[in-house]
Amino acid sequence: AVAVARPRGEEVREAALVRDLVPATLRRFESPHDITPRTHLLSNGRYTVMVTAAGSGFSRWGDLAVTRWREDTTRDCWGSFLFLRDVETGDVWSAGFQPSGTEADVYEVVYSEDRAKIMQRHRSLSIALEIVVSPQDDAELRRLTVTNLDSHDREIDVTSYAEVVLAPQGADEAHPAFSNLFVETEFVPELGTLLATRRPRSAIEPQVWLALLAAVEGETNGDPQYESDRARFLGRGRGVRAPLSVVGGGALSNTAGTVLDPIVSLRHRVAIPARGTVNLVFTWLVAPSRKEALESAEKYRQPATFERESSLAWTQAYVQLHHLRINRDEAHLFQRLANRLLYADPTLRATPQDLARSRGGPSGLWAYGISCDHPIALLSIETEEDLQLVRQLLRAHEYWYRKGIAADLVILNAQGTSYAPGLQESIEAMVRAIQSAAGHEDHSEHGGVFSLRADLVPRRDQILLRAAARVVILAHRGTLAE
Repeated sequence: AVAVARPRGEEVREAALVRDLVPATLRRFESPHDITPRTHLLSNGRYTVMVTAAGSGFSRWGDLAVTRWREDTTRDCWGSFLFLRDVETGDVWSAGFQPSGTEADVYEVVYSEDRAKIMQRHRSLSIALEIVVSPQDDAELRRLTVTNLDSHDREIDVTSYAEVVLAPQGADEAHPAFSNLFVETEFVPELGTLLATRRPRSAIEPQVWLALLAAVEGETNGDPQYESDRARFLGRGRGVRAPLSVVGGGALSNTAGTVLDPIVSLRHRVAIPARGTVNLVFTWLVAPSRKEALESAEKYRQPATFERESSLAWTQAYVQLHHLRINRDEAHLFQRLANRLLYADPTLRATPQDLARSRGGPSGLWAYGISCDHPIALLSIETEEDLQLVRQLLRAHEYWYRKGIAADLVILNAQGTSYAPGLQESIEAMVRAIQSAAGHEDHSEHGGVFSLRADLVPRRDQILLRAAARVVILAHRGTLAE
């Protein structure tokens, strides 16, 4: 679907000079503490990872939740985590602020289009976590770089942890205990890989396999350990902030099979010389069969695979931005908007008066084709000059679609009643053109675009629409960034 252009020689030379002068656009945070978690989305179009500045988040494959996640701004304790424990002193850290909650001397988070990076420095340890999604396979790679700042050698236990779902997010939220009953785990010792799969409940339900493995650059002590039972990992009466198997220093049970509360956890003990550094690459991958999962696991056992996949992820990310005609600043702006879709934030919600006056539920919007199954972004425009904002939000909606985020975009034409249909026709033509250029007309799985005329929508339904929307943008207030 990419158009081929053959520019003149002088145009190529000028463009190359311009590219050399354009610096990379990044989002940086120096604290994990925010009222609303600051999110970043990574995706290859099939496999999606959301990570917050504190290190939590989720992984999804299509419409299936790979790991358990809830929209919880208070605890923010859901995601795929990496624990570190000093064998000698018993000190415990995590690769991000979550879930251990250990305050770092220096904490920095950097978001770019192709990766997320969390860096923290403690008195005796420097920890860096880099996350990318493979463009080729449905896999996420998390490279943990640990530097020993002490003047003596140390041994560090590195333990991964993630709760397994492999089911639609809605089904897991409705009955997580029932969903857990169908998950089985298995350890493949020759590959050092922990597998998890969900037994199909019907003949037409496809079977999905999750694999977790680790590749270590450096010296390890002992064989890898694994755990698949959440109750054993956490311990009685404990949570993920201080699990008994990490804080207590005991060995993992090395058991797999059918458990009541499945997780995937691997542990490697690494030796780090004084002022030395080790790298561990943990890979979570999903495949439609056990054979394909093991074939992919064989490839990701090599530590050098991270550099190759990282380079491919960078290439894919910026080629996709060019194809969607989105610049880097716009991409970060769209990521910030997606943040409000994932976590309810009062900054872009309707006014408290509209929220108090709203009556009825989602069924009030069904007449307009809006199911309310997905978060809603509402744009209200009044003049032809606002069409630039419509075009920008349509690109944002396509960007979210490519990142695996389901959202409904509602464009409310608030122009006064008139027999001239110019503005409404322009909006509808723009929507058709964007969807046609993207190569698909139906966004039902990942949200749709709805164009409504305010003079045909009763005031009661307009208030309901504003109250239901997580993002409300009024065009007369300026540009999208403003």
